[in-house]
Amino acid sequence: MSSKFDCTIIGAGMVGGATAIALADLGLKVVLIDKFAPEPFVAEQAFDIRVSAISLASQHLLEQLGAWSTIASWRVVPYRRLAVWENEASYTEFNAESIGQQHLGHIIENRLIQLALWQVAQQHPNITLLCPEQLKGIEQLDDEVLVALSERSFSTKLLCACDGANSQVRQLVNIGLTGWDYQQSAMLVNVKTEHEQQDITWQQYLPTGPVAMLPMPGQYASLVWYHQREEIKRLQALPNKQLAEQMMAVFPKRLGSIEVIDKGGFPLTRRHANYYFKGNVVLLGDSAHTINPMAGQGVNLGFKDVKALQSVIAEAIADGKSWHSENVLQRYEKKRRADNLLMMSGMDALYKGFSQPSPIIKGLRNIALAGINKVPLVKNKVLAYACGVE
Repeated sequence: MSSKFDCTIIGAGMVGGATAIALADLGLKVVLIDKFAPEPFVAEQAFDIRVSAISLASQHLLEQLGAWSTIASWRVVPYRRLAVWENEASYTEFNAESIGQQHLGHIIENRLIQLALWQVAQQHPNITLLCPEQLKGIEQLDDEVLVALSERSFSTKLLCACDGANSQVRQLVNIGLTGWDYQQSAMLVNVKTEHEQQDITWQQYLPTGPVAMLPMPGQYASLVWYHQREEIKRLQALPNKQLAEQMMAVFPKRLGSIEVIDKGGFPLTRRHANYYFKGNVVLLGDSAHTINPMAGQGVNLGFKDVKALQSVIAEAIADGKSWHSENVLQRYEKKRRADNLLMMSGMDALYKGFSQPSPIIKGLRNIALAGINKVPLVKNKVLAYACGVE
């Protein structure tokens, strides 16, 4: 094994795998490191509890990286409509046709995205995969980083932290965070539904938090229930049949009866790194930012990070300049920080706005939702931005 690499990627999840391929495609010598390899895909496997609403922009990146055709051959559900409402009078629906697209995005299991990227990385001539392997420490020098793993050490020109919200790399280089806990949790529930509604994803806002439906293949769906943390713990502990009964009493009737297949939960937090790089270490995805998942934008923001980093490095290489210099990483941060902050703040505004019990505020937000339908230009602009096509 080489003692020097151009780029080292810590974390081979969705964002880490995409980063490795994106930089290797530029001709850089990349090493991708993780503790665990993804499990192989078998069609008979149960649906995973973790899914993402992959935007059109993210789909285009996955196509560019060579992973999309594999994902599409496994399990994906394209959705063409997106509905939000608090009461029926404020029902607002977004449609792919209104922005000239065949669909708005796809619902895909996270592990399938990771696996498809992993398979591309395995075949890439510029990528070395080290797994199982674990980071033990790093030391930043003038123009490189020394990386110590459990079984070996080497130097790298750029270290990419793609190791998630509790990033070990971020902590090792002492990049601080700002943020807060939302005092709520989200429960993810895979169900079989009475009625098929596979071309739409929807979200209804309740006083206790939103409930949402993400379509899965066949008569299956991923339901999301936001509530106070103690209540989510109570719900998770219920037998599946009792949980289904409680969900049918709360979720919109359009679901019909449901059968609970699997469930899980996680607390809602907002975290934003104080800066996106330090020396020759750069943060991407959840290591740099975690967001309220209401609009399903988490991994889409991470993929935007990947695209931005690839873009600024490609520009530097084309200009014959140092591609891992401070100026290049500053351009990456400038491209991504403001956009990530805008999306995070937008999600916070939605969360706080729909959490207010005041009848006056409730009336205003329902007027605002209903009003969006009457201004197609604004409605379509918001939709295009969320899909990443503007």
